Amino acid sequence: MSDSKDILFQSYDIGSLTLPNRVLMSPLTRSRASQPGDVPNDMNARYYAQRAGAGLIISEATQVSPQGKGYAFTPGIHSSDQIQGWRKVTDAVHKAGGRIHLQLWHVGRISHPDLQPDGAQPVAPSAIKPEGAKTFVSAESGMVEIPEPRALRTEEIQDIVEQFRKGAQNAKEAGFDGVEVHGANGYLLDQFLKSGSNKRTDEFGGSLENRLRLPLMVVQAVVDVWGKDKVGIRVSPTGSFNDMYDENPLETFGEFAKQLNDMGIAYIEVVEDSFQGNHADGRPEEVIDAIKAGFKGTYIANGDYSADEARKRISAGRCDLVTFGRLYISNPDLAERFRQNAPLNDWDGDTFYGGDERGYTDYPALEEAEATS
Repeated sequence: MSDSKDILFQSYDIGSLTLPNRVLMSPLTRSRASQPGDVPNDMNARYYAQRAGAGLIISEATQVSPQGKGYAFTPGIHSSDQIQGWRKVTDAVHKAGGRIHLQLWHVGRISHPDLQPDGAQPVAPSAIKPEGAKTFVSAESGMVEIPEPRALRTEEIQDIVEQFRKGAQNAKEAGFDGVEVHGANGYLLDQFLKSGSNKRTDEFGGSLENRLRLPLMVVQAVVDVWGKDKVGIRVSPTGSFNDMYDENPLETFGEFAKQLNDMGIAYIEVVEDSFQGNHADGRPEEVIDAIKAGFKGTYIANGDYSADEARKRISAGRCDLVTFGRLYISNPDLAERFRQNAPLNDWDGDTFYGGDERGYTDYPALEEAEATS
C-alpha cells in the first residue's frame, strides 16, 4: 500500500504541529531516571531519539513536584537539573527529526511515605485507600502496599494548580513541543474526576461540576503557559487501574469533553479499555461516542491496537490518531515497520521498569535486525 493510500501515513495537523504519520508513541513509564534527583540522562535521550520516527512522542509520565512522585526512578520536571536533563532528550529527538510532548503528572494517592518529602502521607481528594494497589519504593523494598492517603485541604488545591503551571513552564524551558496533562489511570486528576475516589463535600467534590473543577483549573493553567494549540490531556473513562470507579462515566466524561472543547485544547487522548491488558469487557463505545460528541478537536485513541485495527478505527472516524505503547518499547522504528508491513520484535516485560540499556535501547531497528538475520 502506498503512503498516499495508507491512512496511517497521511500527515496530520495537531494544533500548530504537523505530524508526518499517525503512529504516535504512548506515554510509557520506564523508571530509568538518574539518582539522586530523578534526572533524565543520556540513556533516556538515546531511547527517545531512537523512536523519533513516531508522528509524535508523548513522554513518560513526569512528576510536576516532589509530592507528585509515586514510583522510584521516575523523572521529574521541577528542578533545574531535571530541566537540563530533559533538554538533552528534546535536543536528541529534534536532531533525529522528531516531535515530543511532555506528560505532566501528579500521582495523588498512588504513592508511599518513603517516596514523599519528609515521609509525608500521599495526598488525594478523599482519604480512601486504593485497595490492592502497590508501588515500587526502592530496589531493596520492591513493591509495597499503598497506604491510606490524607485528603487535601481546600486551601491546598490552588498549590496543585501551581505545581502543574510550573511544570508546564519548565517543560517549555526544556525544549518540548507541547505538553499533555495526565488525567488518567487513577492518578490525582482522575481521582478528582471519578465518583469512586472523590467524596469531598467542598467545591471540589460531590456534584459533577465540582468534580470537574480542579482538572479544568489545571488545564487552564497549562494553557495559560503554552497556548491552547500545544496542550492535550489523557483520560481513562472506564479504567479500573489503581482501584478506580465512576458511577456514570458517560455523563462524567461527556461533560468533561464539552468543557475541554470550550477551552479549545489541541487534543484528548482516550484510554479506550480498562487498562488491564485485555478487552474482555469490550470497548466502551457509548462513552467514546459521548466524548467525540462533546470534543471537536483531535481525538487520539489508545487501546492496544494493531496496525490494521488502527487503520480501521481511523478510517471509520472513530479516532484521528492512535498511540502505541508496548510495541514502541520493542520496536524503536515502529512506524517504519508498519509502513513496510515488516515483522515486529517481541517485548520483554521483565525489563519494562528500571535497569539499564537492556530492554531499553538495545531493541534492534529494522535494518539492524536484517543485518543479523
